[in-house]
Amino acid sequence: MLRSAWLAQELLTTFQDSIGEVALMPQRNESGTFIVRVNGKIIWDRKNSSTSGFPEAKVLKVLVRDEIEPTKSLGHSETKVVEIS
Repeated sequence: MLRSAWLAQELLTTFQDSIGEVALMPQRNESGTFIVRVNGKIIWDRKNSSTSGFPEAKVLKVLVRDEIEPTKSLGHSETKVVEIS
């Protein structure tokens, strides 16, 4: 939960003018669940074989940026993200 909260704070700080909310929804019967959705679209799922584990903050920022504000520069967090298929 701590890492999820930190990533949520990173997203809110980076996209303070673009994100309306970040919701953390603990799943009591499903340990290890970590799914990031943007406007209903899953952009990260910890249990998915191609996006397994927790993302680095800069990777998650790029994925979110690409969905909500593609022209926004992320400055030092900017990185090329390998397309996952």
